[in-house]
Amino acid sequence: MSSVMSFLPHELIIDNFAGGGGTSTGLEQAFGRPVDVAINHDPKALAMHRINHPETKHYCESVWDIDPVEVTGNQPVGLVWLSPDCKHFSKAKGGKPVEKKIRGLAWIALRWAAKTRPRVIMLENVEEFKTWGRTNEDGRPCSKHQGETFRSFVKALRNQGYEVEWRVLRACDFGAPTIRKRFFMVARRDDLPISWPIPTHGDPNSVAVQKGRLRPYRTAAECIDWSIECPSIFKRKRPLVEATLKRIYRGLDKHLFNCAEPFIVNNCMAPVLTECANASSPRTMATNEPLRTICAQVKGGHHAIIVSHLSKLRNNCVSQGVAEPMHTITAGGGHFAEVRAFLTAFYGNEKDGNAVDKPLRTIPTRDRFGLVTINQQQYQITDIGFRMLQPAELFKAQGFPASYIFERGIDELGNEIRLTKTEQARMCGNSVCPQLSRALVEANFKHENAYRGAA
Repeated sequence: MSSVMSFLPHELIIDNFAGGGGTSTGLEQAFGRPVDVAINHDPKALAMHRINHPETKHYCESVWDIDPVEVTGNQPVGLVWLSPDCKHFSKAKGGKPVEKKIRGLAWIALRWAAKTRPRVIMLENVEEFKTWGRTNEDGRPCSKHQGETFRSFVKALRNQGYEVEWRVLRACDFGAPTIRKRFFMVARRDDLPISWPIPTHGDPNSVAVQKGRLRPYRTAAECIDWSIECPSIFKRKRPLVEATLKRIYRGLDKHLFNCAEPFIVNNCMAPVLTECANASSPRTMATNEPLRTICAQVKGGHHAIIVSHLSKLRNNCVSQGVAEPMHTITAGGGHFAEVRAFLTAFYGNEKDGNAVDKPLRTIPTRDRFGLVTINQQQYQITDIGFRMLQPAELFKAQGFPASYIFERGIDELGNEIRLTKTEQARMCGNSVCPQLSRALVEANFKHENAYRGAA
């Protein structure tokens, strides 16, 4: 890591609501040194943070129980980052009543501002944070007072001498393979201008990408471990529920049957090819190896290829293609599944194959379901695989470095503990993409030398 400033070591960096360490990872990448203090009430989250950020001082307490002056030792503070619980602002919350103590967590920013006078305060939340206002008697947000509390919050920061700006940024625009969109507020009181990061990535079809001004979006495909088995939906002990089957069908319909350029796993993804012709001794092989002997007969075309789309298993969420950034990962984490359609070259109604005029088993179908044309070659679906994405894939999609440790942590006593997959997914869904915290810090601290030099 290369430091963006020479004098920042004399100012503290504080990560409130630190979670598993997404923000801290980006801050460390930008500043070139560890975060000084990380605060979180969740011992499992802080255990993950502790094992990845061992030089940081950790406080496993509620942010309200922390005395900022005591924590900082009255040293100058360069940056305070806050990512208060967002579920009572998020549209994913639905119409459920809110908890006042959680909805008001952002007010902790005013306490830090008053007690330690940090030069810069950054706050991250869902984009609906701007609608923060009073609630009705039933505990639900009141549309009449939408944004009222938010405006009071901003006014209170300005009254303490801070310039305040905010924007909504997407992680995929800054190099993360997820479209995760979040609200960011920057407040500073040192008379230097607030600066916003310039996107580094864009739509592959955009002029900016085609002319080399931006790099193409990273995709979900690079996050998927294609070596993990994707079990057949037809061989499960417990059949998938109808809603899941419908999602699978819609995904295949969108990303395979009615897609001009369906995603085909290529050599750099190291997918598995299946030789379907030899039923007595089926063989599999990596695509970076020479293909087995191709016969001149029709059966020579029975090498299966794999295509995939992702299906979100929540509410009415739709599927997505893997050749695009991952949709936002929520705290539940386990809502993402991979669907693979195994295709076999098709040359008509074969004697031993599935007839194309019959429905494909339990999937809702229409005539000739399962027949697709790719590069003028017809293929027919022979199987559909389905599996949930694993934590390693989710953390990669969230933009964490490959070296990040997420399956275990270190507790307050220094003992190593194991983290369940549910806990891992929760940390991932609650995290800030490191690329965003890094981009915001570099935009607002890297330019300081120029301004200070000019002064």
